[in-house]
Amino acid sequence: MAQPIDREIRLAFWKVHILHHAELAPVYGLWLLDELAGHGHKISPGTLYPVLARMEANGWLRGTSTGAGKARREFVLTAIGRDVLVALRHDIAELYREVVKQGPGAP
Repeated sequence: MAQPIDREIRLAFWKVHILHHAELAPVYGLWLLDELAGHGHKISPGTLYPVLARMEANGWLRGTSTGAGKARREFVLTAIGRDVLVALRHDIAELYREVVKQGPGAP
């Protein structure tokens, strides 16, 4: 298991990743778990679902149930979430230029 500080930082990356995909199409928990695992981020449902709930409470995502019974809950990006994603993309680009392109060992 990663160190707590590592996990705390990665939570922010996971949220950006979720916002990005929710901009492209509705997303749901199992798909997100697989998508993040495909990038080497193996997280549990017990980690992901509270993150989605916080993102919805912040107004970044809107969740809807699909069908009856044990329906899947899908999440779409809201207008607020889109504004957050635009701002984060700017911040990430700036951070990338400084940390990666100008950091030690940069090309």
